[in-house]
Order: sequence, then structure tokens, then C-alpha cells
Amino acid sequence: MYASKTCTPIIRYLALGLSFIALGGCGSEVKEHSQITEYQTVLSQPLSLSDRYQHIQTYTGTIRSANTTGIGFELAGKLNNILVDSGDTVSKGQTLAKLDTDLLIAERQQLQASLLQTQADIDLAKSTLARTQKLKQQNYVSEQQLDETQQQVISLQANQKRIEASLSATNLKIEKSTLLAPFNGKISQRFHNVGEVIALGSPVFTLVGNSQSVAYIGVPIDIAQQLTAEQMVDVRVGKQTFPAKIAGISAEVNTISRTVQLRILLPDSARVINGEIAYLAYQQDALEPGYWVPMSALTDGVRGLWNVFALVEAEQGFYTIERRDVEIIYTNEQQAYIQGAIKPSDLIVSQGLHKLVVSQKVTLAQAEKTGAL
Repeated sequence: MYASKTCTPIIRYLALGLSFIALGGCGSEVKEHSQITEYQTVLSQPLSLSDRYQHIQTYTGTIRSANTTGIGFELAGKLNNILVDSGDTVSKGQTLAKLDTDLLIAERQQLQASLLQTQADIDLAKSTLARTQKLKQQNYVSEQQLDETQQQVISLQANQKRIEASLSATNLKIEKSTLLAPFNGKISQRFHNVGEVIALGSPVFTLVGNSQSVAYIGVPIDIAQQLTAEQMVDVRVGKQTFPAKIAGISAEVNTISRTVQLRILLPDSARVINGEIAYLAYQQDALEPGYWVPMSALTDGVRGLWNVFALVEAEQGFYTIERRDVEIIYTNEQQAYIQGAIKPSDLIVSQGLHKLVVSQKVTLAQAEKTGAL
């Protein structure tokens, strides 16, 4: 029993010593592992100088049918009947609407009666003239009486012509109280209802013709000077792109937009709707030196500039990050055309800039090293 009490402290000291030996071994392993340095791997590309870039500019306009007209009556009156409505397809000469013609019909009847009365007066005057001429031959009437009788006949005949003209005008008004379609097309809008009194020349419908669709697009003056009539261009409407022909170029500049209007004929097969937006994409070369880089190679700078990360070789296989200020000249969906503190054959980081800082030492991706070898 005494021996067991003596052995217990010895066992405790042995266990404690083994623990220190184990901890010491772990520390040496951590220290050895921390001496291994790993560098960030980056994707890069060399810069290639271009003396120009292709600049694609899009201009907008609207689609209109060659025949798009606000049609109405040529005289004022009360709208008595409407035979078509928005969305209806009509043919040339088809009746669209009518005005109330009761007053015009009454006026026509009055003129017809006046014409009959005038004709009777003319017949009587002619008979009187014939008798007067016979009496004149027998010297029973004076020259004055004969002249007066002749002038009376002439005056009545002139009055007859006036009444006939008024009757023709009234008949024409009655005829024009019926609105006819001037060409084949579709009713786009209706502006009045039955019973309304409409003013002279007020449109009742907007009629869109079935003729060829036309795109009216404004472009800057310098672009208009590069284009010619009959030139073929591509016009996009919605998701469709059509080969179209420039039918005409305006001879004046729009005072508001400062553009020149192009009249572009779309093919007959183009199924478009009046008022749709039309887009004209025009490609031209801009003679300005610069470099194409992916959008992912750019990061925000200061004072309106942008930055790229240039790779400067520090030692064999290792590069240091440098920030370079650049200016964006033109962009498309994937690339940017830039100028700035860069030169041909500079190596820049092409993506992953958010993981890097200036002066950081990096290595190139293995795929790029292999490609370079």
C-alpha cells in the first residue's frame, strides 16, 4: 500500500513530460508550414495597338405607312351615322360615315322651285320679246321698249344660271355629307360619336393605308452626307431586322433635333405596325489609336478616369501589379476601346481585379505560361 502511493507522482510527471514533447513536435510542424509562400495567380493579356475602331451608332425613328391620313368631312354638320370603327378594314370608296342632310335637302327643294319660277318668267319674257319685235316692225313700239324687253330676257336667263349653280353646289354638299374611304386600309382611330356637331375639316378617323411601310429616321448631318438614295441599309423593328432601301434624304435640318430625316422603304413582306420604333445601325471607322480590352479588365479610377492593372516583371516568373490610368473611348457589350498610360505589348490583368491590390506580387495562370512556352 505504501509503494502504490510513491508511484503515483512518478506517473504524473511522466505524463506531463510526454505532453510537452507532443506539443513541441506540433509547434515545429506549424513553423515549418508557415514558411511556404503562395502567390495569387492571374489571367492576363498583352495590349495590341489599333489605329482605328469600328464605331456602330444606332439612330431611331418611327414607322408610318406611306398613306396615313386623318380623314373627315369637307363641311361642318351633325354626325348622323358612323358605319366603321377602330380596327376595321375598309376598301376604297366604302362609306364610312354620314352627316345630317335635312337642311341641305330643304335648300335643294327651294332652289328647284326657284328654278321653275325663273324658267316660267323666262318663257313669258321671250313671248313678250317676240311680240315687241313684231310691233317694232310696224312702228308701234319704240326702240327703248324693245331694248328693255331684250334685257329682261337676258337678266332672267342669268338668274337661271345662278340658281342652277346654287343647286349644283347644294347637290355637291349633299354628296360630300357622305364620307368615303380614299384608299384601301385600316381604321386606326375614331375621334367623334353619333350626334356630335363637328367643325369644318375636323378629322373623324385616322386611316392607315395598306401600302408599303416607311421608316422615318433622323441622322446627324455628317452621316446623311455619307448616305445616298437607293442605298441598302438594315433597319430593326422590334426583334426583326429588314433589308431596306433609302428612298429619300431630306434637304433640310430639323430645327429641334438638328438631324436630317431619312425616308427608308421597308420590304412588302415586313409586318409592322404604324408608330413602332425603327432602329438604323450605321457602322463607320473612327481614325483614333487605342487598345481593345475586355470590360472585366477595367476598374473605377478618379476624376472620371478608369484603371487597368499592368503586370511588371519583378523576377523570373513573378510580376508586380501597377495601376494605370486610362480613358474609355468607345464600348460595346463585351469590350472597351481605351487610351492612356499604357503602351503596346504591355501585359494587363484581364479579369479578377477585385482580388488584387497595387504592388501585389502575382504569377501568371498555368495555361498562359504553357501557351507562352
